[in-house]
Amino acid sequence: MNYIYTPFLYLFLPIILLRLLIRGYKNPDYWSRWRERFGWVVVDKTADVWVHAVSVGEARAAAPLIQTLLSGDGRNILVTTMTPTGSDEVRRLFGTSVMHCYVPYDYPGSVNRFLDTVRPRTLIIMETEIWPNIILKCSSRGIPVLFANLRLSERSFRKYSKVSGFIGAVLRKVSRFAVQSPRDSRYLQELGTPPAAIEITGSIKFEVRIPASLNEVAQVLRREWGQERRVWIAGSTHEGEEEIVLEVYRKLKEKHSDLILVLVPRHPERFAVVTRLARKSGFNVVCRSESRLDISDTDIYVGDSMGELTLLYAASDVALVGGSMIRHGGHNVLEPCALGVPVVFGPYMFNFLEISQLVLERKAGTRVDNAEELLGAVDGFLADPNRRFRTGEAGRKLIEENKGALRKTMSLFSEFI
Repeated sequence: MNYIYTPFLYLFLPIILLRLLIRGYKNPDYWSRWRERFGWVVVDKTADVWVHAVSVGEARAAAPLIQTLLSGDGRNILVTTMTPTGSDEVRRLFGTSVMHCYVPYDYPGSVNRFLDTVRPRTLIIMETEIWPNIILKCSSRGIPVLFANLRLSERSFRKYSKVSGFIGAVLRKVSRFAVQSPRDSRYLQELGTPPAAIEITGSIKFEVRIPASLNEVAQVLRREWGQERRVWIAGSTHEGEEEIVLEVYRKLKEKHSDLILVLVPRHPERFAVVTRLARKSGFNVVCRSESRLDISDTDIYVGDSMGELTLLYAASDVALVGGSMIRHGGHNVLEPCALGVPVVFGPYMFNFLEISQLVLERKAGTRVDNAEELLGAVDGFLADPNRRFRTGEAGRKLIEENKGALRKTMSLFSEFI
């Protein structure tokens, strides 16, 4: 089947390049470092462990694992990403303690050039990045391939099932799979993965590490906003969600006149667009990047900075996690839970199905199906401090009781690292 996959991939090369060009209009960083995407990379040294995390979310999820690897005996760690925002997040999280470049596109020549330069001893792939040529080329060179925190959505499973013979042959070249849930294990086995290669470890995303100084910095931010004001944050929002949030905020403002909305778009290329949208709605808008001493009269505070979502969650009273009010699949709800912030999410959480169900079962958050229910849920939390506290504490407890995935994953991978 690879004799079909690879030629098919070459046919798509013009489309891939055109996509890079188009994305560059929103984020000019897509126009740089193209050589890395075709395997021409420059690294200081060969990699003991190569960790691939496609973008921001995967880089954050990989952080506890990478920190554990760095604490070992002088290992050289290379982290690859696919997106510029993922690249920025790796640099923010790890600075120069790891090597970094873009992952090569899955063309045999690109992968071979990359492997000839990097010469990794082990590859760890975060979550669900199945690149057949990367996996097959590593296997042919005796490089163990490990999947960490693997999650297969029903949509991904259906897609891979259409070529299960080919995908199964690729997956059988992987040494170990650390999966999040029994459903992920079942899907892998149905695709042809040997059960002995799979272990259910839970999600590393429960390994949320909160900086010791975070609460103190969050309190400083609350004083800037106005100490007595209530704060609703909509984090990691996507196109089509901000309009819903702004309309709900307008109605909430009629009842809670002191309410401030913290609006944090998922992608930095949308910061300016969302700021204009908020201002066009008639609200007093301030951006995180602006330097103003007094912002206590602000209606909407746009989080237009990278790497500060955790801080903004910590300074808030109730959180809507974006990507869930539209058909995107949601984002990680565990970060606000770990901070003791009640979480609200929409009906489209298929990328975090088990986690979102667990949050509901443990009464650490609320699901809403539309704007009207969102209005009621946020209003309920804002009006009842005791309910906010109970829900927030349920979230903290949920995180504490589900830690351990990192330890299980490292134990599973120990013979290969």
